Amino acid sequence: MPEIILENINKRWGQYYGVDNLNLKIHNNAFITLLGPSGCGKTTTLRMIAGLETPTEGKITIGGVTVFDSAKGINIPANKRKVGFLFQNYALWPNMTVYQNISFGLKNIKEEMDVHAEEVRTLDQIITTLKQGPLLIETIFDSKDKDGKINDAVAQIRLIDKFDLSQYSAKEVFKLNIHVEKDKLPAILASYEEKRAHALSKVEAQGYTLGTNYELLIGGVPHRKVRKLSKEEIDIQVRRVSRIVKIGDYMDRYPSELSGGQQQRVAIARTLAPQPVVLLMDEPLSNLDAKLRLEMRSELQRLHIETGATVVYVTHDQNEAMTLATSISLIENGILQQNQEPLTVYKRPINVFVADFVGNPAINFIDAVGKQNKDGSFSFKVFDKVNVTFTPGEKIDLKTVKVALDEAKLNVTKYSVEKANKDKLFEHKIPLVNYELADKKELFTFGEDFILGIRPECIRLDKQDSVGIPSTIYSAMPAGMETTVRTRFENFLLTGVIFGSEIFKLDTATSVSFGSSDIMLFERTSGRLLGLGTLKIEK
Repeated sequence: MPEIILENINKRWGQYYGVDNLNLKIHNNAFITLLGPSGCGKTTTLRMIAGLETPTEGKITIGGVTVFDSAKGINIPANKRKVGFLFQNYALWPNMTVYQNISFGLKNIKEEMDVHAEEVRTLDQIITTLKQGPLLIETIFDSKDKDGKINDAVAQIRLIDKFDLSQYSAKEVFKLNIHVEKDKLPAILASYEEKRAHALSKVEAQGYTLGTNYELLIGGVPHRKVRKLSKEEIDIQVRRVSRIVKIGDYMDRYPSELSGGQQQRVAIARTLAPQPVVLLMDEPLSNLDAKLRLEMRSELQRLHIETGATVVYVTHDQNEAMTLATSISLIENGILQQNQEPLTVYKRPINVFVADFVGNPAINFIDAVGKQNKDGSFSFKVFDKVNVTFTPGEKIDLKTVKVALDEAKLNVTKYSVEKANKDKLFEHKIPLVNYELADKKELFTFGEDFILGIRPECIRLDKQDSVGIPSTIYSAMPAGMETTVRTRFENFLLTGVIFGSEIFKLDTATSVSFGSSDIMLFERTSGRLLGLGTLKIEK
């Protein structure tokens, strides 16, 4: 499967930038999710890769082939890019059966491709099936209905799935009645081998030899011509993808006769049928209920492994992104914020926006005022009155950070068109009991104003008399194996996830501490991550 490279991609409508100078490299066989809030540019990016949207500027390469280049005037149409697009609303034809929906795109393919010895291939499939006589008979007998009669339609479907046959070959094998007249199997097998030898001799008489996939070779080179797929080839493809998504029993049904999950599987099969080099998915699970969505995530993981496809998946659901992706590309206001593995994005978010967007329950942000000590630690005042010490796991050099920030300001891109949707610093939210009592924050000062980020699983609750911040239980939401607990300290709220079956009563006194080395420290003026470390409460 191919590598996808996006270079300096811009998409604007007048002064509004949908995608702003995007540079992204999607590796072979990757499952990448484009994650971000609504309107951030995820779907626009996906549509530009597919060829359904034309970038204003930039270059897109798929598998080493340039499909778009604004400088050279290259723009290969969508139907020539060999990408499969799975839409959010499935877009199935209601007047077509499942089989017809999946095969529809295959019937319209007309391009240069290898020519195959179809008769030889079909006969080989039948011969291979007949040689497995006992299994063949067992498969047919397993198709009996509740009255003990063999269901012809079910038997043929089972033959298709068991022996990798087309529907035409399965029908022919079933009509041989091997399950009724077992003694005739050797004679029938001999007749098919004779037919196969005759078909092969006709191919050789025309000067061809056969390749490993039954392609016709002349001098070892495949014979190619512009043609459509045959009925046999279309059926083989349809049956192949139906097995992958497990919908072989529904081929004669219409979309209205299927559940939401089954319709989704049909849409996936239709996308896979033309064997695209890239799979593009635009929030394909958003119409499903929670339980079915979880099941389909598992199926999509298996699909990625079994097809070996390069998948680009758009979602605003960070749980989907975390569980499915090999890499997450988080976008905000058209700008790529971070592109790394899911756990790296979760544990080392590049800035406050990424930290806030990824994680459920959301991260706790705490305003911290103080300075760095000579030993490299930081002394802060949090919650307006509590003294804490932050000890970074790795050295943090604030002078180097300031130089880097100053250089970044000097190197801001000068737009030929002024950007209407201005880039703004993400404003983190501090959960409070009463926002009317909150003090207005003074102007930011570099080197004194910071933000601490604490994941809910880093919160520790102990007895009231332990070393910690005295608090009360504000709310408790048990979910079986863990409980999401909110604690209150004066006007401030903290969210923690406590594993186990402990029962928490509201307004009960407790003590909050931070038992982890993964506490995050952000610089306030830029919102960027400075490092990870431990947080100790000073008494």
